[in-house]
Amino acid sequence: MWIGAKLRIKSRSRSAWSAVLGAGAVLVFATATGYGDQALAQSKLRASYTITFARIPVGNIVAVLELGTSEYMVSATGNAGGAIRSLVSGEAAFATRGNIKDGRAVPASFTSKITSSDENLDVTMLLHDGIVDRLKILPPQPEDNRIPVTESDRQGILDPLSALLLANGVAGANLSQDACQRTLPIFDGLQRYDLRLAYKRMDNVAAGKGYAGPAVVCSIRYQPIAGHHASTQLVKYISEGREMEIAFVPIAGARMLAPFQVSVMSMLANLVIKAEQFESSGQAIDAPMANSHRGQ
Repeated sequence: MWIGAKLRIKSRSRSAWSAVLGAGAVLVFATATGYGDQALAQSKLRASYTITFARIPVGNIVAVLELGTSEYMVSATGNAGGAIRSLVSGEAAFATRGNIKDGRAVPASFTSKITSSDENLDVTMLLHDGIVDRLKILPPQPEDNRIPVTESDRQGILDPLSALLLANGVAGANLSQDACQRTLPIFDGLQRYDLRLAYKRMDNVAAGKGYAGPAVVCSIRYQPIAGHHASTQLVKYISEGREMEIAFVPIAGARMLAPFQVSVMSMLANLVIKAEQFESSGQAIDAPMANSHRGQ
C-alpha cells in the first residue's frame, strides 16, 4: 500500500511546492507497489494532469490510485520545469502507505527523496494515529533561519500525499459543501503547514477522457507554521494572499473524493494543474468485476 511520487522540484521549496501541488497531493507523482495478492481494489482511479503556467504547459502528472476497504495506494509520475523553473526545479520521489479508518486516510509511513543541483535529501517518517513515531533525515539539516519545529508540530498531522483524500458522506456522485469545511494539518518531515479549505461553489468539470460531472470547489489558504524559510520564493508566492482553489470529484465505488483541478491565481499568471484523463471504476470487495463502472 504505497503512494509514490516523482516530480522535478527545488529542494529548498519542498513543502511549499507540496502545498500547492499538494492540491493534487494524493494523486501526485510517482511509482507505487502494493501487497501482492492481498491488495484487492475496491476502487481504482487512473488520471493524468497537465500543469500550466500563464497557459503555457510546463509539466504533467500521471497517477493511479487504488482504495481497498481498509487501505489505500496510489502511483504516478510527473515532471515540471520551463517557465516555472524559478519556483520549482530538481527531482524528487515521495511514497506513503496507509489505512482507511472511519472513511479517512490515515498514513502509516512517508518517505521522500529529493535530488537537485545543490542538494540531496532523504526523509523517512513513520506515523501512528497522526503522531510521528520516527523521523530520519539525511543529511541532517542545519537550523539556520528555519522556524523551529516543536514536538507538538509532529502530532495530529497528515503527510502531504494522504492529506487530500477527503471523506465523502456516501459513495457515488453526491457532493456536499461540508467536504470543504476543514483544515488539513500537514507535516512532510521538515516543514509543518496547514491547508485551510472553505466551501466556494459547486461546479461541473470534464476531463478529455473519463470523468464528466459535478465537482465541489474549495478555496485554499496556505499557512506555514514551522520548519520553513520565510524568505523562500515559493513560500512567499503562495502565502501572500493569492487566490487558490481546488476542485474535488468522487471516486467511483468509494466514499472519498480526489482532486480534479488546482488553481493558483495572480495578476501576472495563473498556475493550474488540471486532469486531462480521470477514469475511475468501483466495486464492492466481494463483487464480481462485471459490477465496475468507468468514468464515474
